[in-house]
Amino acid sequence: MPIISLSLNNEILEQIEKLRKELGFTGRSELIRAGLRMLIADSVEKEKLEGRIHSVLLLIHDHEAENFVSQLKHEYTDIISTQIHSQTRQNKCLEIFIIEGEAIRVKELVNRYRTSNKIEYVKLLIP
Repeated sequence: MPIISLSLNNEILEQIEKLRKELGFTGRSELIRAGLRMLIADSVEKEKLEGRIHSVLLLIHDHEAENFVSQLKHEYTDIISTQIHSQTRQNKCLEIFIIEGEAIRVKELVNRYRTSNKIEYVKLLIP
């Protein structure tokens, strides 16, 4: 099995260790592999989307990323019908977007948020 190196900050490492214990994984590598399998499965599922879809996009980010979120939102007004913004704990923001549009355009928006280092959590829900 190939081995890769991974750099993590202390906060993420602590969260991984806590999650490992809670879920009963024997090691951090096992937990990380399980997380990667989930990410890959989600990506494969979303990649198959086509045609016109309705969905909900959830984002969590630091308040400082608000300009980035807003700027990107304005580039996708053709598919975003509603946005709800809520400031939560410790300078974090929750964004909920109701989206209706072509799957290719929705996937593009999601990928732009997902690949940004300014967004902590991205989840696309499709009913």
